[in-house]
Amino acid sequence: MKYLVTGGAGFIGSNYVRHLVSGTYGSDVTRVTVLDALTYAGNLENLKSAESSSLFEFVHADINNREIVNQLMRETDVVVHFAAESHVDRSISGSAEFIRTNVLGTHTLLEAAREAKVNRFVHVSTDEVYGTIDSGSWKEDEPLLPNSPYAASKASSDLLVRSYFRTHGLDTITTRCSNNYGPYQYPEKLIPLFTTNLIDGLTVPLYGNGMNVRDWLHVDDHCNGIQLALMNGRAGEIYNIGGGTELTNIEMTKKILEAMNADWDTSVVQVEDRKGHDLRYCVDCSKAEKEIGYTPRVAFDQGLAETIQWYKDNESWWRPLKATKAG
Repeated sequence: MKYLVTGGAGFIGSNYVRHLVSGTYGSDVTRVTVLDALTYAGNLENLKSAESSSLFEFVHADINNREIVNQLMRETDVVVHFAAESHVDRSISGSAEFIRTNVLGTHTLLEAAREAKVNRFVHVSTDEVYGTIDSGSWKEDEPLLPNSPYAASKASSDLLVRSYFRTHGLDTITTRCSNNYGPYQYPEKLIPLFTTNLIDGLTVPLYGNGMNVRDWLHVDDHCNGIQLALMNGRAGEIYNIGGGTELTNIEMTKKILEAMNADWDTSVVQVEDRKGHDLRYCVDCSKAEKEIGYTPRVAFDQGLAETIQWYKDNESWWRPLKATKAG
């Protein structure tokens, strides 16, 4: 089976690609083509271990490049679409690129997939499309009520994917994940930002009162859920993929501080809250458990400890990224 993985040089996509080429997901993989524009969050270093595989191919291009996308789709069996602008803060300060990549880019891919008659199109989305929930958890048929430009762009792409299934009969699957963590995550996100700041003896910024709640999902569990959806999911369906560990930002901060032997009073700076900051996300994964056999496997405390250790052991990976961002 020939895979086209968009955004495969990013955090989640590169983890997925490494599993594909290593045989974790079976032996029927005959080619893995990564399509990535290598924006700030895309990094060829993330794919170094995959490059030696005879299955691996890399194409440096934007998903809005119709000519290249059309050519790749004609040689593809299944698409796994990770490519997206995904940082909420960046979408607040400038949303145009989010619309161009997340909405128009997804449309370009869907059109090409329809014309090429690919076997399946898996669209990787986020729980943020649901908005915020005070209690309970979202099922897949909840209305979409996004509160940030990022979430709105992903909700828009979700609806485009649905329309191509309903109108054109394209075999699509959409997955909606909770907050990911793990190795190779760009150091603007909470866990790698806090960890790398503390390694350097810097403070960490805590938004508002720190009571925002997130469900944490290890990237390996997420990638496994995506593959289960690809292989076992029903055409046109949506599957929530969560980690099952809810923590307030204060609780998460305390866990990182403890792991880093850092003190709250000298390490934490409470900053002005993010605009439109959703209070709580929580997805109901019972459909994914029942229909595709998904359950998270990585215990959170173990996963967090291993992730923090990875950043300690791989300063050569993240230091250039933070230096570029600072510059």
